[in-house]
Amino acid sequence: MARKNRGGMTRVSRIGSYAISSSIKDPSCFSCTTFNILAPIYKRLNQEDQSCRESDNRGYWLNRNQRILDWLLSERSSIICLQEFWVGNEELVNMYKKRLGDAGYVSFKLARTNNRGDGLLTAVHKDYFRVINHREFLFNGFGDRVAQLLHVELVAPFSQSLNNNVRQEILIVNTHLIFPHDSSLCLERLRQVYKILQFVESYQKENKLNPLPIILCGDWNGSKRGHVYKFLRSQGFVSSYDTAHQYTDADAHKWVSHRNHRGNICGVDFIWLLNPNRYRKLLKTSWSEAVFGMFKYQLRRASLTADDAFAFLKAESLGDYITYSGFCEGLRQLYLFGHRHGLSDDETKDLWVQADIDGNGVLDYNEFQQRIWNPARSDQRDQTTCEVRDDVVNATEQTIGFSVKNAVLFPTEVEKGMWPKDYSLSDHARLTVVFSPVRMPCSRLIS
Repeated sequence: MARKNRGGMTRVSRIGSYAISSSIKDPSCFSCTTFNILAPIYKRLNQEDQSCRESDNRGYWLNRNQRILDWLLSERSSIICLQEFWVGNEELVNMYKKRLGDAGYVSFKLARTNNRGDGLLTAVHKDYFRVINHREFLFNGFGDRVAQLLHVELVAPFSQSLNNNVRQEILIVNTHLIFPHDSSLCLERLRQVYKILQFVESYQKENKLNPLPIILCGDWNGSKRGHVYKFLRSQGFVSSYDTAHQYTDADAHKWVSHRNHRGNICGVDFIWLLNPNRYRKLLKTSWSEAVFGMFKYQLRRASLTADDAFAFLKAESLGDYITYSGFCEGLRQLYLFGHRHGLSDDETKDLWVQADIDGNGVLDYNEFQQRIWNPARSDQRDQTTCEVRDDVVNATEQTIGFSVKNAVLFPTEVEKGMWPKDYSLSDHARLTVVFSPVRMPCSRLIS
């Protein structure tokens, strides 16, 4: 059974499905499931023969996907976000469309670019949401990755628990980041997340939306130890599963959600939540800090101190400062610039502009410390920016945010950091989170 923990949050029991079902019975709650269902074109039937794929055997992939749908429909989540959906097979696409449609879902699919064969599927239940808009985002870059954005509104009778004057809209994003086949792709993965958040930000500005709750779902192909995780945390997002279990950022070893093609088990599937009253850094600031974080990580791995790192960057300088050419050469030596997946010329120049606080064309030691090695002061700058924006508030209205009521990974063994031997639905676990709406203030700014 579910029980209350110290913070009053419902603690998920080992009988995870029962706990989730009990929470969903609350008419003020809704649930969200994210699941990488392992496209048949990637599922190997024989480890010795890498060319033998499930897609070659209709009986195998049909049976497995029927079972996946059985589980999804029995759980009856309000939001379903699937990755590695086999968009290239019309029979499978029609099966999902019909069964989800018959169960009351409206669904949207999106293929990866360059005919990769798989993609995304996002479905929302009509008893809970009305779709206001649906947008597609194509990275048009390495990995042929894509993302979906759904702008939805809560509908009656679910929304009746909230005041009619409260805005009841949510932004839902579904995506699947590139797998880090080697260290050169770390920056590319960070760039993909940055572009997604830019896309969401642009959509909000284009439609003149005040801050809304944002739910990011998907296979992020990176753990809580990675730069992507830290980047999203810097933007105010929280991992819903970790919130439900009161895990900290250091508790990366306590759960897993994926057994990859190398046989490694790791936690890579997340449902991220950003509430509209959450403090956020400027997006560009978070991006630059994340890139400089990668720079600092590599130098610290080589046991270099701040003084060593400053000397490394100013090696080409005649004075006690860093020049732009020295900055670029340092990034090049660390494989962050000057190669296929590295920083572009424009990105590098933009990082330099942000680091050069006084704009004199060189970086002294204080600027290096403040912007590259220890950018804590940039938090204060962003906070000041937020306070200035608050000064121009001409009205305050109520909006909704969400508290995390429950969260379960299935199969339940993965919640203990183990991968079950008899699990065959996918090489990923299914994550379901139950959210409870809460009222919170939202500032409307003068345009």
